[in-house]
Amino acid sequence: MMENEGGYVVKAVQASGFGGPEVLAVHELSDPVAGPGEVVVDVAAADVMFLDTQLRRGWGKDFFPLEPPYVPGGGVAGVVASVGPGVDPSWKGKRVSTPTAAAEIGGGLPIGGYAEKAVAKDATLVEVPDGLTMTRAAALVHDGRTALAVFDHANVRPGEWILITAAGGGLGILLIQLARAAGANVVAAARGAAKLELAGRLGANVVVDYTAPDWAAKARAATGGVGADVVFDGAGGPLGGAASTATANAGRFLGYGAAAGELAEAVQEEVAARDVVVHGLFDITGGDTDWKELARRAHAEVAAGRLQVVIGQTFSLEHADQAHAAIESRSAVGRTLLTV
Repeated sequence: MMENEGGYVVKAVQASGFGGPEVLAVHELSDPVAGPGEVVVDVAAADVMFLDTQLRRGWGKDFFPLEPPYVPGGGVAGVVASVGPGVDPSWKGKRVSTPTAAAEIGGGLPIGGYAEKAVAKDATLVEVPDGLTMTRAAALVHDGRTALAVFDHANVRPGEWILITAAGGGLGILLIQLARAAGANVVAAARGAAKLELAGRLGANVVVDYTAPDWAAKARAATGGVGADVVFDGAGGPLGGAASTATANAGRFLGYGAAAGELAEAVQEEVAARDVVVHGLFDITGGDTDWKELARRAHAEVAAGRLQVVIGQTFSLEHADQAHAAIESRSAVGRTLLTV
């Protein structure tokens, strides 16, 4: 943080317009102030999501009404620097992970995180336990709670076959481990040797590269031809449609990929004819979900060594454009972070 004649300023990444990664650059902005029910966090690490790259290109304006310039990023980990009116002062100085003040499950805007300081609501703060690094805490802001929500919703049973798409990403990596710990068999689908090797190392029974045109048939064959009892689809789009064909009759298909949207009508009719139950993101993330408790569970599992977080690449604020480029090129493995 720097001081000028107008007071304190902080470095933050701004998207100057909609476009490629080159629209991202560091600027000096006014030091944020916590309002009622808010805190300011000295950011140690910020989560970088695939959704961030889509919004930067101008996608999803009907759901995310963004207008440049804006600071991307919906999740951070750091130390509470100051608290606003009505906030318990004991939060000051604590290590926390949290969505930003503007970010909400099922709504809000994932903005404000790519910065030296970020504003968050005290209601979303989760204290980071001893034994958990700030980078791992940042990597769990979105993936940890979402993985547990998705997994709990699926009611996975021992011996079942589970197909996981986007298995080399942060969320897929956690789901592989959760499924194996529950006694299930995992078919991990991802793109490229590095992601497939990682999925196998984390316990996947079978790995399938979905650059192959017949990958879904291979995934079904791996289950003995019956199909997967549960599909965790983090890829969405045409890949999600292909994954649905590898679902067993009367299986469960859970779609939560940022690019997923809804399954195409023809796909919905096909899976309905086979009694496949389809759960979309909003079915999984209902209003009664206790997101803070899920975040605490994720923290505890990682801190205890029962769950492994894979941070494949980190970048400085000045190189946020490179972080976005890595995600868009599909070369990023695991979680991508900005460190401050």
